[in-house]
Amino acid sequence: MVRKTAWKRHNLARSKRELILLLTMALSFSAILYIYYFSVKPSMPPETAFDGVVNQILSYYIMVCGRSGNDNQNTATQTTATAAPTVTKSVSLHYHIAHPLNYHFILDEPDKCSQWDPFLVLMVPVAPHQVEARNAIRSTWGNESTVQGKAVMTLFLVGLTGGSDSEKAQQQLEEESRQHRDLVQSNFVDSYFNLTIKTMVIMDWLATRCPQATYAMKIDTDMYVNLENLMTFLLAPNTPRQNYITGVVLWDRPVVRNKNSKWYVSEELYPEPKYPTYLLGTGYIFSNDLPEKIVEISKEVKAFNIEDAYVGACLKHLGIAPSSPPDPSQFRIYMGQYNREDFLRIISIVVGSPQKIMDVWKDVKSSR
Repeated sequence: MVRKTAWKRHNLARSKRELILLLTMALSFSAILYIYYFSVKPSMPPETAFDGVVNQILSYYIMVCGRSGNDNQNTATQTTATAAPTVTKSVSLHYHIAHPLNYHFILDEPDKCSQWDPFLVLMVPVAPHQVEARNAIRSTWGNESTVQGKAVMTLFLVGLTGGSDSEKAQQQLEEESRQHRDLVQSNFVDSYFNLTIKTMVIMDWLATRCPQATYAMKIDTDMYVNLENLMTFLLAPNTPRQNYITGVVLWDRPVVRNKNSKWYVSEELYPEPKYPTYLLGTGYIFSNDLPEKIVEISKEVKAFNIEDAYVGACLKHLGIAPSSPPDPSQFRIYMGQYNREDFLRIISIVVGSPQKIMDVWKDVKSSR
């Protein structure tokens, strides 16, 4: 009996110590975030800053307390990377961790657009280590600054480097940024799961750093882009300049519920059996009034990890339907056997490797 009583007292004392430690850590973390949002980000409105503090505290609470302790690791990652749960229904706050206000730029080119005044901005999401891919684009379609008299600008968007050599990799990125002045880096973890965050950060950069551009294109690193054909398409009198987005349109795509698939999305994150109409994320073009609208509406659209479908969900909430291009054959998904005539006619196509991009570029240019 004495031993049981002593054991209970020991457990009670330990629980009190853990509770005090947790409260101390939470208060310290809250204070740090409060100072960050109200001093480092003084331009943010108070309610937005407060939302940001709550976002980060909730994410931290989930991580420390293990509220999803019965879930598998994949589900726990989704909760942290996308959306934290609502505390009470009576408080109207945004908990979407994918929202750009939860992140800030480490490397930035804030004056690039004011200097270039681009008509078209090509935004390329890329992993930090993909130097070869960036260099291939820089030496091919990303090197074109003027097309049919219109200014064109190419930028690469990366997240945080990871691994044991992350410090060295970050230094290399910073040196690359000083050399080329075309890198934008945000402080989210760069991973396949976080592509939604990456895309929303791209939209935020366009909305806040480059509102003067007329069009933008989100384009993957394994794509070949024929900028002459793209510019002809954008300058056509019937191409809208507002509320317009086009590319490879996907209709009635089922949500993948197989947990072993890289495209798995839980019912908690997206309960509907099918996605709204959206554009394939390899490359889509949009009028540059859309990024600000997409970022704003994303506060009301629960984030999930399929980035192109998530943009489609945001567009649905905006009441904007993706448009099929006048000639869908100009947007290709697979190259197949190389034919120069095809590449003289297309706007974008998946070619695969950096070397193939350079080979195609060289051959197409030699024919002109």
